[in-house]
Amino acid sequence: MLFIGKIGKKDKEEISKKYFDNMKKTRLALIQMKMSSDKEKNIKNAISKIHLAKKKGANIVCLPELFLTNYFCQVEKHSNFNLAESIPGPTTKIFSSLAKELNLILLISVFEKRTSGIYHNTSIVINEIGKILGKYRKMHIPDDPQYYEKFYFTPGDLGYKSFKTKKGNLGTLICWDQWFPEAARLTALKGAEILFYPTAIGWHPKEKKKFGRSQLESWLTVQRSHAIANGIYVAAINRVGIEKQGGKKLEFWGNSVIFDPSGNVVEKGNLNEQVLVCDIDYRKIDNVRRHWPFFRDRRIDSYKNILKNPIDD
Repeated sequence: MLFIGKIGKKDKEEISKKYFDNMKKTRLALIQMKMSSDKEKNIKNAISKIHLAKKKGANIVCLPELFLTNYFCQVEKHSNFNLAESIPGPTTKIFSSLAKELNLILLISVFEKRTSGIYHNTSIVINEIGKILGKYRKMHIPDDPQYYEKFYFTPGDLGYKSFKTKKGNLGTLICWDQWFPEAARLTALKGAEILFYPTAIGWHPKEKKKFGRSQLESWLTVQRSHAIANGIYVAAINRVGIEKQGGKKLEFWGNSVIFDPSGNVVEKGNLNEQVLVCDIDYRKIDNVRRHWPFFRDRRIDSYKNILKNPIDD
């Protein structure tokens, strides 16, 4: 409850306005990291950067996809299943304690062992008192050269998620989900105000010269489109650095980014480790949706064929 006390009416109105304006704002941090093969080193690096984000005033902090390890999906190797863990488990215990200690909302990504033979790529939302609010299991699973995720991950079965927190409604999707407008739309319809994409994406070194710029621009453009089409903030958090697995390597391109509901860049990273911090003003969502009322003009009665593949009658 807001208690203003015995002061003048004009002062009360000004204080009340500032209070409720602040309720419509928050500060977000994205942790762009370089991963090593040493899990403990990655955890320490993440914790150090989360502390830095807190010093910069962040209320919500998100880490990249599968930040505990190198990107092991470059190869198909059965021993890599030993990297998986349960939820709750050792990693959620560490970061739940950290969230409570720093009074932060944390979004972390874990290779989840659901049961013997069933594993997921999972994003977890932890609130400021250290409680796990819920999880999202990656729905779209790629299978491309050096992105052999179908070997490891069962497609998600929890649907699309938006988690209500004291600092806003947070939607969680993961990496390959970025390329599917249906996933962004359904998460926005769940009430998400910020759509997070923990990510591990980069260049095959031999392709970078010819295709690298186009690939990166496509990646940025599709996320900007999600922000515009849904009138929400979009935050993508990538890793950086060259990682080798089984004689192969990928160069992760960083460029973590936050788009506002009009598709403007709020903050953008480069190819280095960084803690990107920016302010989020939720009032922009309502303003943009009033002027670009895409939700109002949706013709849901005409969309039934979206449930069919192109070759279906």
